[in-house]
Amino acid sequence: MSSTQYTKKIALIDCNSFYVSCERLFNPKIRNKPVVVLSSNDGCIISRSNEAKTLGIKMGDPYFKAKDIILKNNVHVFSSNYSLYGDLSRRVMRTLKRFNSEIEIYSIDEAFLDLTNFPDDEVEDVGKEIRSIVLQWTGIPTSIGIAKTKTLSKIANHIAKKTKSGIVSLIGIKDIDPILKKVEINDVWGVGKQLTKFFVQNGIHNAKQLKNISNTWIKKSSNVLSSRTAMELRGISCIALETQNSKRKSCVVSRSFAKKVEKLQELQESITSYCLNAAEKIRSESLIAKSITIFIRTSPFQNQFAYYSNSKTIDLPIATDNSIEIVKTALTGLKDIFKNGYRYQKAGIMLSGLSSSQGSKNLFSSIKDVKIKNLMKSIDNTNYRFGRSTLSLASAGINKKWNIKRQYSSKIDTADFNFLPTIKAI
Repeated sequence: MSSTQYTKKIALIDCNSFYVSCERLFNPKIRNKPVVVLSSNDGCIISRSNEAKTLGIKMGDPYFKAKDIILKNNVHVFSSNYSLYGDLSRRVMRTLKRFNSEIEIYSIDEAFLDLTNFPDDEVEDVGKEIRSIVLQWTGIPTSIGIAKTKTLSKIANHIAKKTKSGIVSLIGIKDIDPILKKVEINDVWGVGKQLTKFFVQNGIHNAKQLKNISNTWIKKSSNVLSSRTAMELRGISCIALETQNSKRKSCVVSRSFAKKVEKLQELQESITSYCLNAAEKIRSESLIAKSITIFIRTSPFQNQFAYYSNSKTIDLPIATDNSIEIVKTALTGLKDIFKNGYRYQKAGIMLSGLSSSQGSKNLFSSIKDVKIKNLMKSIDNTNYRFGRSTLSLASAGINKKWNIKRQYSSKIDTADFNFLPTIKAI
């Protein structure tokens, strides 16, 4: 008989400083240099290179707060470029599916992958191969943690980020307590601020202590989630891979403006753009919307100006994914809640009551509906091929002075021919 073992094995693949890695991919000059990426409107720091972390720049800090350190140390700054990050994320995930289609895309830069089909004694080599191929095919460096449960694979990944190899496997380790002892309780997956405070008050400071706590105490003193986390730390799988993406119930698109907006026309342009974006998203998932909510607000932090916030929800006569119909309804709602004399900071829309568009017909369906559907498909195909907003509505505007601030944008988009990086011959 073969002695080869095939125990349950879950790998967590996490892209290292993902947004920074995306920017470095097309800019070799900033490799091994301190780099940060900013949030929408260049507000806060949302990604840092290891070099930037060493300088003491903290995640989530407002840009202005870290500006002195950034200027003093020649830190390279980039505005967020979600078109680029989204496209590279899709490439990474497609590459991972080469090893197993049983994959849970956990976030834009993380995925759980089932490696149970690989022998226990070969799984670390498989991890090395995954890391090598992802880097070769996409240019994105990763860290990989492998363990019997998702919670333990998160811990293994946390450790892997600090190792040179970038891979840590807990498979085959009989006593993992010495490893878990070094993991602080707030670094355990699923343990938030409130739960951390509760555990610390009860003398539980690390993952080892949570793993070895009695089931009786945890059931009596905490909740089901805590009990499940403790079981996962013991190597008993309680959290299954979610390989099927559940259909979304709503779709929200909102932005803060680069500068305050006072005119109705500019608000109409922003709302139109958000509707077009949202409609494209739900069409890509074969969904239709039953209602739309429009909301606007001023800044609550400007004491010298009056605060105003309002929203309106409108039920669509017939559930639809028609951009023109959605925009028309949204602009009607915007006129109802708009007030002159205010300096608006943010606006947005939410499509809700989403359901599948497959086979959705009503008594009023006609040839016109087929034409509209074909029109939407043509618009989506054109924008996918030549870049978003190649085809748009006039009400979305042209200059878009209200658009988000992107002072440090790399202006690279691998999904748009107009924004592909160019190579100059020497």
